[in-house]
Amino acid sequence: MGQSFGCFQVAHSTIAIKEIWGRYGDFLEPGCHCVPWFLGYEIKGRLFLGVKLNVRCQTKTKDNVFVTVVASIIYRVMKENAADAFYKLSNTTTQIQAYVIDVVHASVPIMELDAVLEQRNTIAKSVKDELGKAMSTYGYKIVDTCIVDIEPDAEVKTAIKEINAASRLREATNEKAEAEKIQQIKKAEGEVESKYLAGLRIARQCLAIVDELKDSMLNFSENVLGTTTKDIMDTVLVMQYFNTMKEIGASSKSSAVFIPHGPGAIKDVAAQIRDGLLQGNVI
Repeated sequence: MGQSFGCFQVAHSTIAIKEIWGRYGDFLEPGCHCVPWFLGYEIKGRLFLGVKLNVRCQTKTKDNVFVTVVASIIYRVMKENAADAFYKLSNTTTQIQAYVIDVVHASVPIMELDAVLEQRNTIAKSVKDELGKAMSTYGYKIVDTCIVDIEPDAEVKTAIKEINAASRLREATNEKAEAEKIQQIKKAEGEVESKYLAGLRIARQCLAIVDELKDSMLNFSENVLGTTTKDIMDTVLVMQYFNTMKEIGASSKSSAVFIPHGPGAIKDVAAQIRDGLLQGNVI
């Protein structure tokens, strides 16, 4: 009814192309306008001021992996070039898709898959630059371009998942081995420290025993006439020998030890210990 009286409404975010007797006249902003048809005015069509378009493109990377690239394009009509946008292109969507596919086909095949996944922003910038140059001649401005998805072939995705799983498993194994190594090192250090403290304790005990033996030897030589230092040392060694045998037999974790046993063997042990001490003193 409105058009029959020469009134025409332009919706929000659009502009209308007005012709006069079949020739381009002007564009109409959103709102209500008077378009007297009986004077040759006619609304020829509409253009959207802002459009978002997703373009899917399949291509192959440098390492022969097929990928599907999804690019999101946001573009709008430049009002001052509304005539070019309306008359020069019959199908804007198809034209933009063709340009995007050309740029993707030129950019992706020169990169390997990992580089494609890492440099999606570079690909998006290339698409925006090339598309902006081409579409500006048709009255369109490319507002923004981004690569929203890069999807490899299904078999490649499965292989990538397996590689990632194997890599994580290898890292976990290395970490576990490193932890076990640290535990063994700490355990060894603890054993060394324990043995050091045990040796220190034994050394102190031996020092105390030597001090006591020195006093005992002096008292023994004074009270028992005719005894020599050798006799006293033989007696001490025999006592130490039997104490050692007692400790070995009392320990539940001791390994079997085979040593000569008998009265003659004790004398031999005493002689061997004494000779060793004398040789050490000579050296």
